[in-house]
Amino acid sequence: MPWRSRFAKRSSTRPGLLVGAVALGAVVSVIGLAIGSSALAFAGLAAAIVGASGFALHLIVTERRRHEYAEGELESLVESLGRIAESLDPDQVLERTLREAKDLFGAKASLLSREDTPRTDTAALVPLHIRHERIGALQLVRAKPLDREEIARATLLADFASRAIENARLLEEAQVREAERARLSDQLVIAEQEERRRLALFLHDGPVQSLAGISLMLDAVVESMAADRLDEADQVLRSALERHRDTIRSLRDLSFNIEPVVLRDQGFAPAVRAFADQVGLSNGIQVDLDVEAGEALAENARVGLYQIIRESVNQALRRGPPTRISIRVAEAEDGGVETVIADDGAGERRRASYDDIEEQARTLSGRVEVEAGQDGGTAVRVTLPPYAAHR
Repeated sequence: MPWRSRFAKRSSTRPGLLVGAVALGAVVSVIGLAIGSSALAFAGLAAAIVGASGFALHLIVTERRRHEYAEGELESLVESLGRIAESLDPDQVLERTLREAKDLFGAKASLLSREDTPRTDTAALVPLHIRHERIGALQLVRAKPLDREEIARATLLADFASRAIENARLLEEAQVREAERARLSDQLVIAEQEERRRLALFLHDGPVQSLAGISLMLDAVVESMAADRLDEADQVLRSALERHRDTIRSLRDLSFNIEPVVLRDQGFAPAVRAFADQVGLSNGIQVDLDVEAGEALAENARVGLYQIIRESVNQALRRGPPTRISIRVAEAEDGGVETVIADDGAGERRRASYDDIEEQARTLSGRVEVEAGQDGGTAVRVTLPPYAAHR
């Protein structure tokens, strides 16, 4: 900084000369008064006044130069802060901070971690903090130590760089979360489309075909009654009635599987208990339940977790048949919810069998682990994070 060194040199020499001139004029004026020489006293007084005026002018010019210098330093610092703010990557922010510190202070700049120690005793260390946590320090080394003003500017630079690093990290996290949200949204749309296709296929191949058959059977009943074949009409009508009851039963089961009324009206535990009773009576197996913790779940989590439990149990029945199924819902250590559906039937080796369950869990930001059960069957473990389980 050559201009600053020249300014400092002038500031240290010129004030001394001016003060000396004022003092000399005052002495001459006193001597003139002492010897009774008015001319000498007037000359000394005039010299003192001129020296004082010159000293005052020097102070004014010096102060102005100091302000100009401070403004220049401030402009350089602001420009450096602006260049640092242009970086969107945390590593780029650190690299740009080192370059700007080197240009601002003419020093060798380096970054130290929390465990590193200064390289020299004259090094200036400026800490870097993120959310009140020290992540390292900015080290500045040069032949002439930094003065108080330079350390203040370096501190401001480091604080701004720390905030820029934090903002860059938050931006990265937000971008990752946004990408994950978009992916989950796409998966949710695909899952809804697949569910609609399965529902349409079931209705077409099941109830719709059954109702069409019933319609034909009723036509046959009408024809038999018109031909006075009452026994035949009675037989066909009874068959149509039985098929009609089967169709109503299948539609009721479909409604219960989509979202049981008891889940909406009474809660999670009663809905799982009703499903377990139905499975146990229909298949002659024992179903153990520990699902009271599910009552604290959010509405979306309750519905999604119920569907996962239903699908896991149905897969166990298709592999089986098992003699025992256990369903346990408990709060995890991190505040989330962990659900385990275990059976003692045949073990499942096909990973693709759990794709639907994993897809349903991903819509809840959860994860699925499939492992061999203690009784030789399969255990499906579903973990939901706190923000998904209780939001």
